[in-house]
Formats: sequence, structure tokens, C-alpha cells
Amino acid sequence: MKPCHSCQSIIDEYILDKQLEPLRDLTVDDFNVCADCVTVVADSCVECGGAVYVPRTKSVAPDYCPACRSELFVQTGSDPGWHADAISH
Repeated sequence: MKPCHSCQSIIDEYILDKQLEPLRDLTVDDFNVCADCVTVVADSCVECGGAVYVPRTKSVAPDYCPACRSELFVQTGSDPGWHADAISH
């Protein structure tokens, strides 16, 4: 059991796994936040149309899901960031 990086509560893996179901290829092991500190938004990724997750401290949903962001990083060698119009570093 890991603590949430946002609120420090213990992460309930069952609840978080259920909430993360729309995200491709991700499990609770890929996250360091609890279900109360993240919102999953379906059909929002500009690449695959899949779900994205938004930490509670953010107000804007990202354009890329974590899987597509990771794939773009592998393909291009640079991080596209979470937003399609963001400048890569």
C-alpha cells in the first residue's frame, strides 16, 4: 500500500483500478495518487480517443492519454507533453 502523493491517504487499489478502467494498458501500479485525487475523462485523447486522467489540482484535461504520450515519446525521442499545442522540452 502506497500513500497518495497528493493527499497522503493510503491508496485503495480496488477503487482506483475501477476508476482507471477506461485508460489503456494502465493499472493502479502506474499511479501515485488515490481515486479521490484524480478524475478520469472518457474519450478525450486526441490520438486514440481514449480516456485521460486529470489530477485534482489541475483544471484542464490533457490532450494525450498516458499511453499515447509514452508512444509519441518512443517514436520521436522527445516528450510531447500533455497538451497537443505544448512545446516539448
